Amino acid sequence: MSGSSTVSLPGDPPGGRRAIAVWCIGVAVYFVAVIFRTSLGVAGLDAADRFHVNASALSTFSILQLLVYAGMQIPVGLLVDRLGTKKVLTIGVVLFTAGQLGFAFSPSYGTALASRALLGCGDAMTFISVLRLGTRWFPARRGPMVAQLAGLVGMAGNLVSTLVLARLLHGVGWTAAFAGSAVAGLVVLVLLLLFLKDHPEGHEPEPFPHQGAAYVRRQIAASWREPGTRLGLWVHFTTQFPAMVFLLLWGLPFLVQAQGLTRAEAGELLTLVVLSNMLIGLVYGQVVARHHAARLPLALSTVAATAVVWAATLVYPGDHAPTWLLVVLCAVLGACGPASMIGFDFARPANPPERQGTASGITNMGGFVASMTTLFAIGVLLDATGDNYAIAFSVVFVLQAVGITQILRLRTRAARLERERLVASRVETVHVPA
Repeated sequence: MSGSSTVSLPGDPPGGRRAIAVWCIGVAVYFVAVIFRTSLGVAGLDAADRFHVNASALSTFSILQLLVYAGMQIPVGLLVDRLGTKKVLTIGVVLFTAGQLGFAFSPSYGTALASRALLGCGDAMTFISVLRLGTRWFPARRGPMVAQLAGLVGMAGNLVSTLVLARLLHGVGWTAAFAGSAVAGLVVLVLLLLFLKDHPEGHEPEPFPHQGAAYVRRQIAASWREPGTRLGLWVHFTTQFPAMVFLLLWGLPFLVQAQGLTRAEAGELLTLVVLSNMLIGLVYGQVVARHHAARLPLALSTVAATAVVWAATLVYPGDHAPTWLLVVLCAVLGACGPASMIGFDFARPANPPERQGTASGITNMGGFVASMTTLFAIGVLLDATGDNYAIAFSVVFVLQAVGITQILRLRTRAARLERERLVASRVETVHVPA
């Protein structure tokens, strides 16, 4: 399917400067949420010392945060479809800011866990809301690029964690660094309340009946029945988690403990993952916007490249992998985030506007369920094998194999239904009654 197949539909919002301004506010909220989400990635070793925990207990921080995040995706999608973007984002900002403040002042492992769970709950409300904001303010043909740009801004938040928060942590200490970063949450909350609007004037969504539990069941069931939604979920599942696990928790310990790098050198490599993600995100967004047929090849090639470089790093003879190989690994991991965004480009055309939030929530669960599973498995295997990272990180290949199997199973039917819908929409556009 060529880029010309992505057309503006009747009633598409016009985009423009106002759309960009409103969308930027929503993306700023997501930017701050990612800073808070990934803050533990640069503080993992410090958290282990502060709360006196082992690898399994340390991984529980991120696992619980992702468990809450993944579990909230469908409820958040339903909330966005029902309440709109502004209300859901407002709740999200309040929750993740409270979670970051709680983590700053937590005196014990238990209260720190509760704070990360609260943060995960608020974080879960951001990305789906931003995707919905994009579909309400920009024409459909801009969808892939708008989604990739949102992901790029999120990675910029990761970059802030890696560069700024890491230095604050070692400069002013745990409490001051985490509490100070929470101020950013208050700033975006004010911007959100003052300036964000759910949709441009004249493009209000058609009223859709909401009937309690019956409505919820219909929304979920109808979204799940679409092969495009399920394909999007498995694409997201298979592509996102290697980089997420690396950045969220295990990258720094792996580079320092298993590869013998200093914290500064490890931080530079984590920064490379983020920079690579941002660059590749721009490329993937342009390619997918112009050539929809490239979606699956891009996703599958990213999975293959990730598996090959991971394998080469883990089995490299000698005590440590060479620096050039670690650089290649981090550069390739940067493609995982942009590839995961392709999942939404399968779910979006498979669902009508009133189900976009629900479908996005289902899709977004994929990568976070995979990340949560991998974080837990790596922690358990590290404790069981005496910190053997080669064995522990091999779990990556198991989840990749599961995901690829599902993608190959669903791809044909999803593509056929998408082509049929495209033909139908073209016919409707041509035969508009006078």
